[in-house]
Amino acid sequence: MPDISLTNITSLAAVSIALSVVAAFLIHWVLYAIAVRVVRARMTPILLPAIFQPTRWLVVLFALGAGVQPLELGPRVESLWSIGSKMLFALLAGWLLLRVLRAVRQMIESHSDISAEDNLKARQRHTRVRILYRIAQSMIAVLVIAMVLIAIPGVRSIGVTLAASAGLVGLAVGAAAQPALKNLIAGIQMAFSEPIRLDDVVIVEGEWGRIEDITLTFVAVRIWDDRRMVVPVSYFLEKPFQNWTTRTSDLLGTVFFYVDPAADVGRIRDAFVDAVKANSRWDGRVAILQVTDHRADALELRGLLSARNAGIAFDLRCEVREAVMDFLRMQMPEALVRSRHRLEPGEGFEQWAPPTRPSAAAE
Repeated sequence: MPDISLTNITSLAAVSIALSVVAAFLIHWVLYAIAVRVVRARMTPILLPAIFQPTRWLVVLFALGAGVQPLELGPRVESLWSIGSKMLFALLAGWLLLRVLRAVRQMIESHSDISAEDNLKARQRHTRVRILYRIAQSMIAVLVIAMVLIAIPGVRSIGVTLAASAGLVGLAVGAAAQPALKNLIAGIQMAFSEPIRLDDVVIVEGEWGRIEDITLTFVAVRIWDDRRMVVPVSYFLEKPFQNWTTRTSDLLGTVFFYVDPAADVGRIRDAFVDAVKANSRWDGRVAILQVTDHRADALELRGLLSARNAGIAFDLRCEVREAVMDFLRMQMPEALVRSRHRLEPGEGFEQWAPPTRPSAAAE
């Protein structure tokens, strides 16, 4: 008779759990279908698919709790279920929060086109969202781990004991983790002060590159030759560096020419301006050629030109330099730098010629 009773209880528990799971799937399907119709269309493709799996298993967990509660499974089984359900709830809740965070980040980034020419606002949003997203990720991970540990009575008591006697151990760990904490705090500060943003053009350690990624501890800079320079976040708060796109991506470029002191600067200036205006990379703002220095053998001419961003400015400088040098070579060869020597009366080129060896007939 006891065997039959135990069998009946086990069968009842199995049926109750099965019905709870089936009911949970049906309830979740109905709620999800209602949410798809109610939530605004622009949020549906990103947010709802992101939370589908976590919410389904949360509903299943709640349904299992409701189905198991009326059953008398014994103190040991009930204790294990209580601990296990709390741990599962912490993990599923953390999973749901991470999915929601990721969906929110994708929605914000989808409305900020970082590939546009005037992308300052978009880069600000992308940078701030990415840093805050990673901060929130870390906080959720710590919170979930804490909730899982608190759900286990033995571990919870050990944690309280360790916290009470943490003194010197805490100081030692804090000293060892100082560099990591320093970069972490710098990453949080960077999210609001924004000395750099994603896709900013910077000069770091003498290298030209673009900000490719920003994390809580390091920044990846993509250098012009596709190498990556990995720099601690604290570097950008403690050391000077050049940021060419802090306020706007518009940039002035310089091109230097060295010509003969007797050259007609006016003609060269006209050729420079014509070359700039004929180039489609020019943004129409600045095209100026000035004499910036006078040396013993040459004049230094500096050309200023403007472009929409640093990459276009570099190409524009190269093309204008080539066009002006072609003009000088073909139209004004007299403007190219030459070395001069003044011959005094009575001097000739004979004294500059190398000595000739006497022929055999003369010998």
